[in-house]
Amino acid sequence: MTAEERLKALGIELEEGPSPMGSYVPAVRTGNLLYLSGLGPRTPDGPDWKGKVGGDLTVEEGAQAARDVGTAVLARIRSELGSLDRVSRVVKVLGFVASAPGFGQQPTVMNGFSDLMLDVFGDAGRHARSAIGVNELPYNIPVEVELVLEIK
Repeated sequence: MTAEERLKALGIELEEGPSPMGSYVPAVRTGNLLYLSGLGPRTPDGPDWKGKVGGDLTVEEGAQAARDVGTAVLARIRSELGSLDRVSRVVKVLGFVASAPGFGQQPTVMNGFSDLMLDVFGDAGRHARSAIGVNELPYNIPVEVELVLEIK
C-alpha cells in the first residue's frame, strides 16, 4: 500500500500546506534530501492547542497536538513534492515540547507524531528522533517539529 493509500485508509484529508510565518522557506531540497522547517499543530476543525505540556495540557493532549503537527507536516510534504509517495524514508525528526517545570515525558508526547509517520509511511516512517523540552515555543504552541526526508 502506498503512503497516499494509507492516508486515505486512515480517513485523513489534508489541506494546503501551511505558509511560513516568517522570513524563511518552508523546505529546502538538496540532492535526495528534503529539509522541512519547523511546524506547529494546525487544527482548523479541532482544538486550538496552546500552553505547556505537564501544566496546561496533559501528556495525552500533548501527544494529540504532536499528531496534529504530523498532519501539517504531511500537508507540507505533499505541497512540496506533489505526492507523499515521493518519500523514500523519514530520516530524522526533531521535536520540541513546551514543558512545564519538572515535566520529563517529551518522548511520550512525540510518539503522537512518530506513530502517525509509521501509520502513513509504514517501515519507511521509522526514523531517528530527538524529543527536547523547551520553556517556550512561538505563539504559545505546545509542540514544534522539523524533519529530514529522503525522497525519490
